[in-house]
Amino acid sequence: MNTEKIKILLVEDDKNLGNLLKDYLIAKGYDTQLEVDGDKGIKAFLAGKFDMCVLDIMMPIKDGFTLAKEIRNTNKQVPIIFLTARSLKEDKLEGFRSGADDYITKPFTMEELSARIQAVLRRSTGVMVSTEKKMFDIGKYYFDYDHQSLKGPNGSQKLTSKETELLKMLCDNMNAVLERGIALNQIWKDDSYFNARSMDVYITKLRKYLKDDESIEIVNVHGRGFKLTVG
Repeated sequence: MNTEKIKILLVEDDKNLGNLLKDYLIAKGYDTQLEVDGDKGIKAFLAGKFDMCVLDIMMPIKDGFTLAKEIRNTNKQVPIIFLTARSLKEDKLEGFRSGADDYITKPFTMEELSARIQAVLRRSTGVMVSTEKKMFDIGKYYFDYDHQSLKGPNGSQKLTSKETELLKMLCDNMNAVLERGIALNQIWKDDSYFNARSMDVYITKLRKYLKDDESIEIVNVHGRGFKLTVG
């Protein structure tokens, strides 16, 4: 299954978390629509065609349990994953009674969310989900993720593991913001100050490797992260 055809309805009332999750899912190749309450969520679901729903439970106007039941009244098959800060057994049971396929307790990592989505899609469709693009054209450069190489006008550059992972995340998220926290947690497994400074050094190295094409830029987005653009 190609994730470019997988559309996810994300309903999360915490706008900061919602935007972070949306950006991450888009970077992983999913077509993701964010709504901020259950009422907007059901309207969006009825108006569109979605392959999966990721729903927060504690929301204003209409909570996730109610939203899931309304979704199930119109669609019995679409997979539903709940996000919640509550870990009580009774809440989990209520979630599954509401029609959930899985249940993730906050705080969770982006990698866990991605793995749960792939697992639920695999169970519901019987098809392996591949979100991994391994080769990228970046202006005059060709980036081969598996071989950790960047080929450009003046030859080939062998990349370190962290350079490779960071460049891949930038490419996956090309022309959109790669959130600093997402990159740090996924590559360094920790968003500490020292790891953030380390990532800045790697960004500087990647800029140097890509300098022979003036149309390419890795932009600092203040307070958020970085954006790889090709003019």
